[in-house]
Amino acid sequence: MADSDAERWREHYERAGERDADFETLSGEPLKPLYTPEDVAGLDHDRDLGYPGHFPMTRGVYHTMYRGRLWTMRQFAGFGTPEETNARYKFLLGRGQTGLSVAFDMPTLMGRDSDDPRSEGEVGRCGVATDSLADFDALFDGIPLDGITTSMTISGPAPILFAFFLGAAERQGVAWKALDGTLQTDILKEYIAQKEWLFPPRPHLRLIGDLIEFCAAEVPQFHPISVSGYHIREAGSTAAQELAFTLADGFSYVELGKERGLDVDAFAQGLSFFFNSHIDFFEEIAKFRAARRIWARWMRGRYGAKDEASLRLRFHTQTAGSSLTAQQPDNNIVRTAIEALAAVLGGTQSLHTNALDEVLALPTERAAEIALRTQQVIAHETGAANVIDPLGGSYFVEALTNRMEEAAEASFARIDEMGRGSMLEGVLAGIERGWFQQEIADAAYREQVRTEKGRLVKVGVNEFVDEHEPPVETLVILPETELRQVERVRAFRAARDAERASAALTTLQAAARGSDNLIPLLVDCARAGCTEGEITGALREVFGSYVENPRF
Repeated sequence: MADSDAERWREHYERAGERDADFETLSGEPLKPLYTPEDVAGLDHDRDLGYPGHFPMTRGVYHTMYRGRLWTMRQFAGFGTPEETNARYKFLLGRGQTGLSVAFDMPTLMGRDSDDPRSEGEVGRCGVATDSLADFDALFDGIPLDGITTSMTISGPAPILFAFFLGAAERQGVAWKALDGTLQTDILKEYIAQKEWLFPPRPHLRLIGDLIEFCAAEVPQFHPISVSGYHIREAGSTAAQELAFTLADGFSYVELGKERGLDVDAFAQGLSFFFNSHIDFFEEIAKFRAARRIWARWMRGRYGAKDEASLRLRFHTQTAGSSLTAQQPDNNIVRTAIEALAAVLGGTQSLHTNALDEVLALPTERAAEIALRTQQVIAHETGAANVIDPLGGSYFVEALTNRMEEAAEASFARIDEMGRGSMLEGVLAGIERGWFQQEIADAAYREQVRTEKGRLVKVGVNEFVDEHEPPVETLVILPETELRQVERVRAFRAARDAERASAALTTLQAAARGSDNLIPLLVDCARAGCTEGEITGALREVFGSYVENPRF
């Protein structure tokens, strides 16, 4: 606008006045009433935007994006026994799902067998119970592993579960080089946010380094690390913190690979990311675009990547579980649809849409189907997939993207300072000092205060409340499920060659005391019939345990 036009608009705007609301992002960033060319005056198209598939990747990591191929519709699923989850996978695949994403139960996430006394009451509750290679055989029965991509959301025992996965592929007659998918393995975010670790940080990092090396050589299509911001956001971080802390973790794994003597272009393409798509529509889109640009610039400028594929930040997205409400759960369908659309307009490579009842229990088949249909409507009915980066060039979106990048760079500077020039050491120092945890706790507190004061509206919770809403049918995991899985793992142990299993664990422990790559030995343990809990216990005797230094 010309100066006179701008002044005239401002005059009318101020005369009309504003409604009583906080005009800021969900993360608390203030927003102007109108964005103009002045807000992107320093934007350089070639430097800051470019073209899809080319540096700096702001507009997308592939040349054709969804015009060439839609994102993978990868619904996160798992409950009860492997057989029950296998049936759910076949249900979803039959309705158009295009990738698998395995949800594991709490004992599995913590490296425990189902008959461990500490597993009581949790077996099969928040995901599928898997104790051995036999469980992985049942989990993927009738699902050819070379015909679909598989994601496994697990970090602490990820190398062990991956060994079971490789063993299951062998039994299907599938070559490891044909396997495609993603293993989460992001242990740094466990110390920062999710709190599911097995060993101290440095032994965990050794295992991750082993995975990077092993997959680069033996399972080249598989992504051994999915760097996860999702759980950082679910713990209460802002969008900018999720962006910064997640990429800092990613840079740490790049430095870990380089410390192993690996060429960055030989392993960087095996790194992928996992982000949260929250309810603030434009803030999330800006976050995704900023993430691509930052990653490309750092990979080229700081880490010396030369292959354009190493500059591509490819990511999976899950809609925000923490945005869902137990009150008026049908509203969650709307929230999820908006969050999914933000992920698509932000350029995600795969997507999970949460079900309306996930705040109450694991999804029913009906709720899971609605969640999948939400993605299909976005893909095939809205036109959102027809144009690459359709919001690129928007004054508001570009200004918000720049602001996201600036906030992330400020966090990187702090982390780099703590690590004395090393992002890896800076992240470890931040974990040990409780810096990340305190930053997230402060952000969560600020959001809670805004909600309790009514400045942040949650429909059905602190506004538009319905005292007489009907109950929702939920999925119930019966106690018999746990009993069956406990009997199963005990029968498995009784039927195996005990001497072979014991010898495999002894060999693994000996190697853990040295410097050999442990992944082949973990596969040997899987083949020998060792259970997850036994493998974890053997490694813990060498690596020790970890207790967090709490911050209040």
